[in-house]
Order: sequence, then structure tokens, then C-alpha cells
Amino acid sequence: MEKGTSEERREEEVESEEEEQNRRRPPSDGGTTITTANRFAIHPQNWWYLVWKQFILIWAVYSSFFTPLEFGFFRGLPEDLFLLDIAGQLAFLIDIVLHFFVAYKDTHSHRLICSHNLIAIRYLKSRFLLDFLGCLPLDAIYKACNRKEPVRYLLWIRLSRALRVTEFFEGLEKDIRINYLFTRIIKLFVVELYCTHTAACIFYYLATTLPPAKEGYTWIGSLKMGDYNYSQFREIDLWTRYITSLYFAIVTMATVGYGDIHAVNNREMIFIIIYISGDMILGAYLLGNMAALIVKGSKTERFRDKMTDLIKYMNKNNLGRQISNEVKGHLRLQYESSYSDTAVLQDIPASFRAKISQKLYEPYIKEVPLFKGCSLAFIKQIAIKVQEELFLPGEVIIEEGNIADHLYIVCHGKVEDVRRSENEEEKSILTLQTSSSLNETSVLCNIPAPDTVRVCELSKLLRLDKHSLTDILEIHFSDGRIIVDNLLEGKETYLRNKILESDITLHIGKHEFESALRLNFAVYNGDLYRARRLVAAGVDPNKTDYDGRMPLHIAAINGFEDIVQFLMQKGSIINATDNHGNTPLFEAIKNGHNQVISMLVEAGASLDINNAGNCLCMAVAKGDLEFLRRVLANGINPNSKNYDLRTPLHIAAAEGLYSVAKLILEAGGSVFSKDRWGKTPLDEARVGGSKKLIKMLEDAITDA
Repeated sequence: MEKGTSEERREEEVESEEEEQNRRRPPSDGGTTITTANRFAIHPQNWWYLVWKQFILIWAVYSSFFTPLEFGFFRGLPEDLFLLDIAGQLAFLIDIVLHFFVAYKDTHSHRLICSHNLIAIRYLKSRFLLDFLGCLPLDAIYKACNRKEPVRYLLWIRLSRALRVTEFFEGLEKDIRINYLFTRIIKLFVVELYCTHTAACIFYYLATTLPPAKEGYTWIGSLKMGDYNYSQFREIDLWTRYITSLYFAIVTMATVGYGDIHAVNNREMIFIIIYISGDMILGAYLLGNMAALIVKGSKTERFRDKMTDLIKYMNKNNLGRQISNEVKGHLRLQYESSYSDTAVLQDIPASFRAKISQKLYEPYIKEVPLFKGCSLAFIKQIAIKVQEELFLPGEVIIEEGNIADHLYIVCHGKVEDVRRSENEEEKSILTLQTSSSLNETSVLCNIPAPDTVRVCELSKLLRLDKHSLTDILEIHFSDGRIIVDNLLEGKETYLRNKILESDITLHIGKHEFESALRLNFAVYNGDLYRARRLVAAGVDPNKTDYDGRMPLHIAAINGFEDIVQFLMQKGSIINATDNHGNTPLFEAIKNGHNQVISMLVEAGASLDINNAGNCLCMAVAKGDLEFLRRVLANGINPNSKNYDLRTPLHIAAAEGLYSVAKLILEAGGSVFSKDRWGKTPLDEARVGGSKKLIKMLEDAITDA
């Protein structure tokens, strides 16, 4: 028992020290940050403003209870109470003015807004009108209106001040230094007391607003308790009249109805009908809250229990004040911002959760420089996998030298890169804001984080774990190359080398090579459907295999016209050469696919053959007239020479190939070309002895 008591005392001391630290904390570090610098703005955690809130709370309690009393017992209240009420009205007028200077926390980004324009607009749209009307001199207005009774109904506007009391109880419920059960019971008791107090004042009001001649025909005017008669109830002291009214309200609310006090006229009966109907709702509220206290199922209780367990754990392990305050501050921030998206959406089908995530996070992810140029499908998958987190000012997200496994994206707020100098001094080197990515180099390349990343102001970040990112890149691997290119941009040489040597770069390169082989295999088999699917999945149609051949080379070799057309539509390079210097057009010519040749030529393909002289001379030696005709028709130079400076016409003349020589001459072959021994095609023909060929060459010389 002594051990448990000492632990509880220690928890209370830690919490007391924390609260004291929060009170003394300067405005710029009060759990939130200022988005618009303004020296005239009041921080909501400023110590003197917190004192003012407690002061105005006292007046709110007084006003909440005095307003029904003033309404019902207006004709019999002492003058001193009205003077006290005037003092309270002046305090509330000052509070209205202060509200135009008090910063507020944005409900979406949880950042502190200090712009006077935004503060004023927010206050004017919320409770300003009720606060202002509540401060009007209603007594003077009542007298100026010839004491018309409906004017006094404006007093009920002042009951809006009871909201300050409910806010006070909400704060007490979250304070783990105060017993939760005790706080809730006190709150329920105050609610019941206030309802019966208000009803008692209305009961008395109903009796005093009839003409004096009819006041005997009311619940209090006709009342007789024992030997005492209330027929002249105005002569009785105020306290007795109030207690009698309160007694009537309580027995009516409890519906015990002893019969000693009851409604007399129609007005009283109608009000009691309404009052008892409302009491049924009030009773259900009280019973429901008491049941919730027994089963301990409220969100506030779960927060208190979790906070208590955390404090015990941190005290047991002596984690220190700084870590303890950071952890407790983070937990409190989660509670106040209702930060539990997973719990809220867990019963919604996965398809709807995906749509919600895409709607919320896609706009931020699209603007991240790391993902610039990535496909929309990839962006959508990232949006589905990210998790939302909030960080308080001063928290460290990434520690220098650590290898983290989470990528962060700034959704709201501001963070900074901090680097230690040689003398161990920290220096801010870069400020990151909305749509900036953090820790990308460490996550993608498995290298230590070069800098420490610290939160400057309350920030909302999107967290993506490395495993999820890797799984997405397995499917959208073509976007991986874009990410690596974006990552390399602007990096120094050391980091560039690390990135290029990293596992992710090797992994992406391996996928690209394998995908190129798959596409080439599909094209080789003439499978247009599979080729379309692979390209749609992100396979680059310009990737080459081990021979440097693109899918267009293979399609041209096999004469697949539909696949050639598809690849050209997808941006395939039509004049690309493989490792042997062959273009798709040359492959189509070599294999005699005339329709493919026409398609490539129309698309702008040009024939460019490495060692064209050797190629033509070998074709002539083989007597491949059709190949020669196709290549010459597509612009190859008929005077191209081989390593011996011999042209195709030299070979044709030497072999006595009349038809081949004729084709070459018609294509523009020169009869004056000399090889390295100084011989012309005519010299070769004379050695061969073909008279017909000799005559054709001589005629060509004559015509030239």
C-alpha cells in the first residue's frame, strides 16, 4: 500500500511540475506555434490570460445562476445583487474586447492563428452576438419600454455563459490529478441543481406575473403547509420563497408528488407538462452517464488510463523529464485533435477507405518533388498507404546518423534540417514546408540520415513505411526510375554515388532489364495483347536486351505489322541501332517485309548501315538481288566501299553478274571507282571475260 501511495504521489508531482512548466512557457512554445507574427496577439497559454479565464469563470457561474433568479424574483431582489450584476456585466464587456486579441487553434491544421483579421472573423461568426446581447443593460431597456414583460425574456440570452462552465468541467475531466469519478459526479450534480434552480425561478415567475387580485389563485398563493398560510407570500423573506420554489421543482422533477404543492391554474399545468417531459430526457442523461462511469467506456477515461499507465512506465524506467513531457504532450495532442483515423474508419470497407485517403492526401503527394512525373496510379497507391501523424514544436523526427525506415511528407506546418558543426553546435541549414519529403535518401538507399530533422511549429506529416513503398515499386517499377532521377537531381557527388550504388537502384535496373526481356519475348511470339499489357504496366518500349535490340527490332525482323504500328505509336525510336549497328528498317529489308519497310519509311526511318560497303559486297557475292534492290531503293549509297576500297560494282563485274551490275548502275553506281590496286569495275569485267557485261560498262563510261 505504501508503495502504491508513493507512486501515485510521484505521478501527481510530475503532473504538477508539467502544468507549472506549461504556465511559465513563453507564447512561442506553448504547445503550438504562431502562424502570423503579431505582438498584440494574446497567446491562449499566457499566464495572465489563464488567470483572467479563471476570474471570468467565476462571473460565468454567478451569472448562470443569477439570471434565472433575476428573471423569476425580479420584483423582490435586494438592490445589492443588481449592483453586483452590473460589475459582472463590465467584466464580460472586457472579455469581449480580449476575445478580439486571443489567438486560436485552427481545427484543421491545429496551428495557432494570430492574425487579427482571422481572429475577429472567427469570433464574429461564433459567439460574439450572444456575448454582446448578454452585456446589454436589459434593466434600463425594460424600463424604457414601459416595463413590458416580453422584454425581460431577453435575460435568457445570458445563459450562453454557462458554456464556460461546461468547458471548465471538460478540462477537469482530462486532468489526471483529479479523480475522474468525483469530477463526473460533481458535474452531474451541478446539471441537476441548475435545472431545478431554473425551474424553481420559473415557477415563482408564473405566480408573480398575474394581477395581484389573482395571485391567490397560484401554486404558492393558495399554498398552506401545516399552520402556515402563503396567501401573502410577498411579505415572506426571499430565502423562504426560494426554498419553497426549489422544493416544488425537485418533487415535480422526481415525480414523487406528495400533494402538498401542485399546479393551480392552466399556465402552471402547461409548464409542468413541459417540465416533466424534459425531466424524462434529463433523467435518461443522468442515468446514462452514471452507467458510463461504471463501465468506464468514455473516450476521456481511456485517455486518462493511457496517460496514467504511461506516467507509471516512464517513472519506473527513469526516462527523464524531457522525454516524459514530450510523450505526454504528444498523447494529449492526439486526444485533443481526435487523432484516431484508423479507429474511425476501421468499419468502413477498404474501397471507401482508399477513396477517402486519395481525396485527403493526393493533392499533397502530387506536389512532392520526389514524385514529380510519376504516374497517377502510383500517386494513388501512395495516398492509400500513408498514415497521418502530428508533431509538436521541438520534436525530433529524424536523428542524424540513424537509418530510418519511414518516409515523411509535410502536410501542414514547418520543419527544419539541423546539422552539427565541428564544435557540436547545431545550425539550421534548410527549412521545409508543405509537400516537402523527409528522409527519402536514407529510406531508399539504406544510408544514414545526413541531418537531424526537427519540428519548428505544430506540423501534420504523412508517414509511409519502407515496406509499403517497396511493394508499390514492385508493381510500378517504371516510376521507380523517375524517383531515382528526381533523387539524384541537385545532389552532391558523394550522395549521387551512394544513390547509384544503392539497392533500390540495382533493384529498379533489374526490373527494367527483366521487363525488357518479357516485352521482347511477347513481340517475338507476335502476342500484341501481352505487349499492350506490358507497356500499359509501365514497361519502356525503348529498353533493349543483351544484344541491344528493342522490341521494334524484333517486330521488324518477324514482319509483325500490327506490333510495329503499336510500338511506333508508343514512341519507340525508329532509327535506333542494336549492338551490331542494325536499325529496325535494315532488319525489315534484310528479311523482305515490304509492308513493314513502308511503315517505317513513312514514319521517317532512314537506312544507315555500319560498313555498308562490306554489307553490299557480301550481298553481291551471294547473288541476293532482292536484298540489293530493297536497300538501294531505300537510299543506301551504291558506291560504298569495303576494306579493299572495292564497290559492289567491282564484285559484280568480277563475278560476271550482269543483272546485278545493271541494278547497281541504275542505282547510281560509278564505273570510275578504283580499288586499292587501282582497278576499275571495267578492268574486273575484262578479266572475267563476259562480253555482255564489258559492253554495258563501256557504254556506261561513254554515256558518262
